Amino acid sequence: MSDFSNITRVPRAFEPDLGQDALNVLPALEGQQAELIHGAAGCSPYLKSLILKEADWLQSALDGPDSAVAKLFEDVPNSDAKAVPVTLREAKRRIALLTGLADLGGVWSLEKVTQVLTQFAEIAVNSALRTSIAAEIARGKLPGMTQDNIADAGGMTVLAMGKMGAFELNYSSDIDLICLFDETRFDSDDFHDARASFVRATRRMAAMLNDLTGEGYVFRTDLRLRPDPGVTPVCMAMEAAERYYESLGRTWERAAYIKARPCAGDLKAGARFLQTLTPFVWRKHLDFAAIQDAHDMRLRYREHKGLSGAFKLPEHNMKLGRGGIREIEFFTQTRQIIAGGRDPELRVRGTVEGLEVLSAKGWVPEDAARDLTDHYRAHREVEHRLQMLRDAQTHSLPNSDEGFTRLAAFMGREDAELRNDLKHRLEAVHTLTEGFFAPDAKPAPQSYGFDKDVVQHWQTYPALRSERAVEIFERLKPDILGRLANTAKPDESLLAFDGFLSGLPAGVQLFSLFEANPQLIDLLIDIVGTAPALARHLSRNAAVFDAVIAGSFFNEWLGVDALSAELSEILARESDYERQLDATRRWAKEWHFSIGVHHLRGLSSAERIATRYAELAQACLHALWPIVAQHFAHKHGPMPGRGAVIVGMGSLGAGRLSATSDLDLIIIYDANGVDMSEGKRPLPVRQYYARLTQAMVTAITAPMSQGRLYEVDMRLRPSGTQGPVATSWQSFQDYQRNKAWLWEHLALTRARVIAGEPSLGADVENLRCEIVSRARAPEMVLTEVAKMRARIQAAKQASFWDGKLGEGRLQDIELIGQAGLLVGGSEARDIEVGLEQSVALGWIDAAQIVALQRSYRLFWQMQLSTKLLSEKVIVDEHMPDVIGQGGLAFLLRETAFDSLDDLRAGVSETAQDAADVLRTVLKPVEES
Repeated sequence: MSDFSNITRVPRAFEPDLGQDALNVLPALEGQQAELIHGAAGCSPYLKSLILKEADWLQSALDGPDSAVAKLFEDVPNSDAKAVPVTLREAKRRIALLTGLADLGGVWSLEKVTQVLTQFAEIAVNSALRTSIAAEIARGKLPGMTQDNIADAGGMTVLAMGKMGAFELNYSSDIDLICLFDETRFDSDDFHDARASFVRATRRMAAMLNDLTGEGYVFRTDLRLRPDPGVTPVCMAMEAAERYYESLGRTWERAAYIKARPCAGDLKAGARFLQTLTPFVWRKHLDFAAIQDAHDMRLRYREHKGLSGAFKLPEHNMKLGRGGIREIEFFTQTRQIIAGGRDPELRVRGTVEGLEVLSAKGWVPEDAARDLTDHYRAHREVEHRLQMLRDAQTHSLPNSDEGFTRLAAFMGREDAELRNDLKHRLEAVHTLTEGFFAPDAKPAPQSYGFDKDVVQHWQTYPALRSERAVEIFERLKPDILGRLANTAKPDESLLAFDGFLSGLPAGVQLFSLFEANPQLIDLLIDIVGTAPALARHLSRNAAVFDAVIAGSFFNEWLGVDALSAELSEILARESDYERQLDATRRWAKEWHFSIGVHHLRGLSSAERIATRYAELAQACLHALWPIVAQHFAHKHGPMPGRGAVIVGMGSLGAGRLSATSDLDLIIIYDANGVDMSEGKRPLPVRQYYARLTQAMVTAITAPMSQGRLYEVDMRLRPSGTQGPVATSWQSFQDYQRNKAWLWEHLALTRARVIAGEPSLGADVENLRCEIVSRARAPEMVLTEVAKMRARIQAAKQASFWDGKLGEGRLQDIELIGQAGLLVGGSEARDIEVGLEQSVALGWIDAAQIVALQRSYRLFWQMQLSTKLLSEKVIVDEHMPDVIGQGGLAFLLRETAFDSLDDLRAGVSETAQDAADVLRTVLKPVEES
């Protein structure tokens, strides 16, 4: 609780006689309270008039301002309908007087002052609206509505915009309102009558607040922030407003809705309406193009208000002028617009609160946020003092020496000190914000000896088809060319960048992002000069650059559980199924890009990179499976029986994937005695799970606006392509125990349950362990593995740079590793564990396992690197042309060789050593 015994500052009376007049009606005051009244009335004719009129009420209010405000807020809504206009004006005088004195005396903080002013505005709007709606209902003009509908205004909602929406009303503020009604509450035949009634109620409400009478006015009310105010009614249907924002909404309207909130009438309908506008206000991608929109808007506003030109303190507009309040608000709101689509925590309404969260999230430097907050509060205090003088909606500093002297006295400061402080703060705000909105122009580009035809051809690309894109790119070009010139192979880097630019469908958003974050240009050039495949991906999915500056791009890896939880949370915010599938793709591509960049820049080892690709895939499946199942259940009912699980096979099950790996999957279901599903269109269990499996595969593989998620291979299911796409639990058990070939048991050594019903997943894992641990004759296993190896080598011819296929390479070594796991009865899914088991079984010795391990690690490194560098199979003689010098340098770094010749020799030697070992192990068996 606060009271006027805690005064921390007082104004000095500019006109002492006026101050004494006020004290004369409050003779009981003494000490600092008397000084406060004397100084306030001696500077502000307006406050003096309020003191004289409300002296009796003020005496008790000074003893407990919080209680006095609470009593006013309680009494106003309960006043008689006919008395509402008078009651509101009396309450406005008292709130204006009490907040003014509490502000001047430092009894309330700036935030408390603006909150009380805003809370009263909300109560006033509610009272005026209900009175107006009640009159419409009483006259039978609002179709279908009765006295019971007055509380929610019959479906009409009032949105508080601007400072009112953010609880930031200034002392003599207008209130910006948008009035809408929920058309779904009325029959189509009643729509026009309802709209006419709401329009009348809106006009009556505004007049009740706005009209100047002998008792004064309540609030100047502005209804012009609604869509297209020149032609639309003052209260319009929500559906019409939604269509406007979807098709014609502008950046300034997006910024306005950052602070919007329902304040009167049907609050639930208002909240639903704001929820529908979320995609309009908060874009999915980082919206750096909004910076230029905001800058243009600032300049137009200055020109319109005559606020451009050289800076001078007299008559300077503290709100709209250079370094003023609006600069800070635009700075904050634009940053929120840029990133709020990705981070809901940035969607706060208040300016100070916005700066705080932007600083915490790394979008604004901590010292800049702190300084802007300090300047904002200081500016708002000056603004309030200017308005308290005569209750004028002004933001302009005095134009005379006398005016400055009065203002300084009102603030309890000296004239010269106030002027110096104002000048310092205004210039500091301008410096902090102008560099963000209007970065310095770039120098003219140098040629750097680059092929002029290549550079000139850029103007023909789709990314540069708009004037705005060309304007931004021209500012970027000197920096880009300079960075390209500093690469190891400038001409090659130029051509790589040219390839990226040619594939970019649009440029404004990305170029704006580069302009605001120049460090991304280095990353782009690093990528285009090293990994053409990644660069081509960037051309088609430039929005993944969002992830780089979203705050966590270079943080520690999250792991499967945290990734799955993050994606699940994103999907929960999307109501449409196709949007959920696209959101999964967009999210996965960002993380896929992150893994690739970490690999490219040497931030993670090859082993960790392979694990991350696999964990990303697992997280996608884990989060997507319930979404697909729920969507399928809408038509055919929930999963009958115990449900189903997705089992990852091969490299996915082993937890090691590359950048281009497909997913080997099988789906197992347990009908548990149920024959049919229960839904609008029930299906037999076998057909249900077959179609559910197909739906899941489609959800993963379908080409959508964000591309495919993964390719899927289901050939490892029982009976391969001849078997059903979904396997029953009973059939799976019987097949694995009684019918499976040895190669299928080898595949089980790396199987892993990825998603689905937990108890069924535990049963599948127990069965896997049972099958793997079954006793087998080592000679029989080796014989079968040798036959498999021979068939594979006869069927598949591999490129020299293929790390998977070929003698002594990954697939070859995985065969003996899986055989070791199977015969050794190991539940591990690790090939290197299987190689160690092979030593324990006596198949290979200590020297031989070293050769196999060296080959396995080298070819995993080579496989991961080449798949990142190229989407195509690299043919030996064309290898440098495919991956470029940057790619070659990356490949050499990853495989620890000094030159291409050394790498070729090392690959040949390592593969040969491993192949010799395998021939030694398997040859006697083959000959037998």
